Amino acid sequence: MYSEKFQESIKKVEAARDKNIALEPRRMTADEKEQLLAAYHPDYKQDEFRVLTVGPNKGEKVPKELSEMLEAHSRIRDMKIDLSSPAYDVDVLVIGGGGAGASAAIEAHEAGANVMIVTKLRIGDANTMMAEGGIQAADKPNDSPAIHFVDAFGGGHFAAKRELLRKLVCDAPDAIEWLSELGVEFDKDKDGNMITTHGGGTSRKRMHAAKDYSGAEIMRTLRDEVLNREIPVVDFTSAIELILDENGNAAGAVLLNMETGEIMAARAKTVVIATGGAGRMHYQGFPTSNHYGATADGLVLGYRAGAKLLYADTLQYHPTGAAYPEQIFGALVTEKVRSLGAKLINKNGEAFMHPLETRDVSAASIIRECSTRENGVETGNGFGVWLDTPMIEKIGGAGTIEKRIPAMMRMFEKYGIDIRVEPILVYPTLHYQNGGLDIDEDGMTTNVKNLYVAGEAVGGIHGRNRLMGNSLLDIIVFGRSAGKNAAKKSREVTLGALTLSHVDRFEKELEDANVDTCKVSPKLLPDYRRK
Repeated sequence: MYSEKFQESIKKVEAARDKNIALEPRRMTADEKEQLLAAYHPDYKQDEFRVLTVGPNKGEKVPKELSEMLEAHSRIRDMKIDLSSPAYDVDVLVIGGGGAGASAAIEAHEAGANVMIVTKLRIGDANTMMAEGGIQAADKPNDSPAIHFVDAFGGGHFAAKRELLRKLVCDAPDAIEWLSELGVEFDKDKDGNMITTHGGGTSRKRMHAAKDYSGAEIMRTLRDEVLNREIPVVDFTSAIELILDENGNAAGAVLLNMETGEIMAARAKTVVIATGGAGRMHYQGFPTSNHYGATADGLVLGYRAGAKLLYADTLQYHPTGAAYPEQIFGALVTEKVRSLGAKLINKNGEAFMHPLETRDVSAASIIRECSTRENGVETGNGFGVWLDTPMIEKIGGAGTIEKRIPAMMRMFEKYGIDIRVEPILVYPTLHYQNGGLDIDEDGMTTNVKNLYVAGEAVGGIHGRNRLMGNSLLDIIVFGRSAGKNAAKKSREVTLGALTLSHVDRFEKELEDANVDTCKVSPKLLPDYRRK
C-alpha cells in the first residue's frame, strides 16, 4: 500500500526492528518532561487561549474556540418559551446518551425515580462507543486502589481533586463487577480469569479490555439495559438551555428537536449533564478521534446557568491518531497497540521515547520529532512517526494482532495496510476534555444545586492529564453515582416556579463586558461546509 516515498524510511524501520525490540528506552526525568511539555504540548501555547470576561470563571483562560461558545448568545435569546406546560415532567432528566448518561439513567431507574434520557443523536452515539483500549481497575492481588491512585495522581500532574480521584479508584473494582453482571464480555484466560495489561503511566497491569473495542462492548451492554428497562429515550433532541427554578436550582431544560426544529420544555427535579467532550471543536486545528456530536455542549449549558469550570484550559491529545491514509486521518490508534509491544519510531528507524510514557509526554515527544524533516515522516497531509506494529507479532507470536486488536487490523486493512507486517503512521489527535464542570463527591456542581454531572463533562477527576482506561472507568463510576444521588435528591425536591432569567442575566453580562459576538451556543454539531 505504501508508495515509493515511504519505502526508504520503512526499510530503516525494518532494519532496526530487532535492535529496537531489545532496546528499553529510559523514562524521562520530571524536569525533562516539564521542559518537553512546555516546548511542544498544545496546552502550553499561550496564544491559543483567551481570558474569559464574563461568567463564574471570569479572568481565567480557556481555548479560544471554547471561549467563543462560552461568551456567545443563547440559542433561545429573544424567544418566548412557555414553561407553564412542559412537554416532559420527570424526576431525573439525563442529558446525553453515552456511557455516563446510560449508567446514570440505569441507577436512577433502579432507585425508583422517573427518569428520561434526552440525546441529540441516538443513544450510544458517543465517545464511549469509540473507546478501544480498556478500563482500569485495581482488582488483582498485586494491586490496590492506593497504587491506582498514586499512578493517576502523578499522571495528572498532582492536580486532580483528591476526593474525586479517590472515589474513582476505590469504586473501580465494583464497576467492573457491575459491568460483568450486566453482560460485558471482558477478555479472559482459559480459566476464566480477567486478562489485564499495562497502559501508559501504570505501574501494574490493571487494564481490562474486550479486545480493542472495549467501549463498544460496554456501550452495547448499557444501551441494551436502558432499553430492557424501558427507560424513555428522546433521540435527536438537544438540550439548548438549562431551566432553573426561582431559587436558582436546576429544574429541567429547553429542548430542540434536531429534525423538526420544535422547541420544548422538560421539567425535572434534578438534572444530570452527561454530554461528553469537545473534540469536534478542533482546538488549534487538530484532527479528532471524537464522535460527531462532541462540541462541549454541557460546559456551555452549565456555565451560563452559573456552574463553575475546572481545568478548562487543559485537553488531552492522544499520541497515536492515524496520520495516514488521509481517509482515517485522526482516527484513534489505541494505546493497547503499544502495551502489546509496538514502539514509536522516527523517520530514521530510531526509537525516540519509552513506549508507555503518559499521554501528554508521548504526544509532545511525537510533535517534537515531527517538528523537523530529519525525524518526521511526510505523509502528504503533514508529518507523522512510525508505530512499529510488526513488533507485536515478533514478541507475542503469529496471530497476536488478530486476537488482541482485531479492530485495528481491520481499520488499516481496508486501505491495503497489513499491520502485522507493515508499520503504521501516527500523529497526536484531539481526544479528551480533561477540564469540565466542577463537582463535589456526590456529583453535584459546586454552585448550582440539583445539577449533577458525569463523564467527560466533569473537571478535576484526572487533573491535567488522564491515564488510559480511566475515562471508561469514570463514566461508569460517576455515571452510576450521579444517577443514584440525583434520584435520592429528587425525592426531597419541591420545585419553585420555572424560569429562564439566568439567560437574560448572562446577556446583560455580555453587554456590560462589551463582548461583541454574532455566535450562538451551544454549537450542537460541527460545520464542515466549505466557507
